[in-house]
Amino acid sequence: MITNNKTFLADLKLRWGKIQALLRANGADACLIATNVNLYYTTGAIYAGYLYLPAEGDPHLFIRRPVGIEHPQVTYIGKPEQLPALMAEMGIAKPCLLMLEADELTYNEIVRLQKAFEGARFGNATALLRQARTVKTPWEVEQLRLSAAQQVKAYARISHCYRPGMTDIEFQYEFEREWRSLGSLGIFRGFGSSMDIFMGSVLTGDNAATPSPFDFALGGGGLHPSIPIGANGTLIKEGCALMVDIAGNYTAYISDMTRVFSAGKLPDIAYKAHSVALEMQAMLEASAKPGYVCAEIYNTCLAMAEKAGLTDNFMGTVQQAKFVGHGVGLQINELPVLTPRSKELLDENMVFAFEPKFVLPGIGAVGIENSFLVTASGLEKLTIFEEAITPLT
Repeated sequence: MITNNKTFLADLKLRWGKIQALLRANGADACLIATNVNLYYTTGAIYAGYLYLPAEGDPHLFIRRPVGIEHPQVTYIGKPEQLPALMAEMGIAKPCLLMLEADELTYNEIVRLQKAFEGARFGNATALLRQARTVKTPWEVEQLRLSAAQQVKAYARISHCYRPGMTDIEFQYEFEREWRSLGSLGIFRGFGSSMDIFMGSVLTGDNAATPSPFDFALGGGGLHPSIPIGANGTLIKEGCALMVDIAGNYTAYISDMTRVFSAGKLPDIAYKAHSVALEMQAMLEASAKPGYVCAEIYNTCLAMAEKAGLTDNFMGTVQQAKFVGHGVGLQINELPVLTPRSKELLDENMVFAFEPKFVLPGIGAVGIENSFLVTASGLEKLTIFEEAITPLT
């Protein structure tokens, strides 16, 4: 929003237009945006404050911090109670129906805003904004391409981080350094309260079957009860698979990718299950295009797992995830979600991660994950890298 880059400003206007169309379709007068992800989506930066986006017309930014920004569409405030009076001074009509990010703001902040805009009705903007972010703009697609390209470079360094006798967490320490040296931002964002993780997950042996309270495809015990997910100190040993699922957060837009490694040869069942995951991916690439039913993707994969005799291993064992993919973007778990009951359809310029995986007792997790862009004619794979189980050297 506060930019002299005409290309970027044009892209921002596309995003505003999508939100405004949804506001009008829901009979809303405006949306008040305060969360980091949605502020970045609508302004290209993160502020402590609010973006007021009317259903018609230009937005206005009300900032508490940082200080020192001068722009015609910026006004400084000390507290949210000032908003209605300041808007009246600017000639901005008081909204009758104002949308707030009710699924993400604190109860206290919602109460304060409702009191400030006394007499207005309120709706929940969270689902509306997630819907607007589902189809990416040209600039957003380019950011995802950049992240995916760097993520591939990072995965190419993984095998070189291994030394015999390592535990999963020692291995993860080594390639996290490689990730950061290539420009990883370190943190990545997820929607919802049960999405705490650092950079990603590394699973080996039976730790891959450990249930987690967090909403990821697979679990892992983690290092501490305060973050029960991922690597837990398991020794990497011959005959066990090592699954690396680390986010590609080299821009604000996150690509997603998983690959499987092994110390030595794995039992034959591991290669069989891995090949079924690759067949699922081939099915997706051959059939998916705009208008394709997201639920059909999951249901077809489940049928393929049943045919291979691997139903009990599909997307977990003790605790099985009931999805096989998810949208990616500013958050790792955007729309669409590839579940058996999803009513969503693929649309051009959606970007999603597809991750069919199997957990095998005594061996670990195998399978694949790639990020795909939906094009007019089908899918474009963004994370192009060796997909076979790779021996560690």
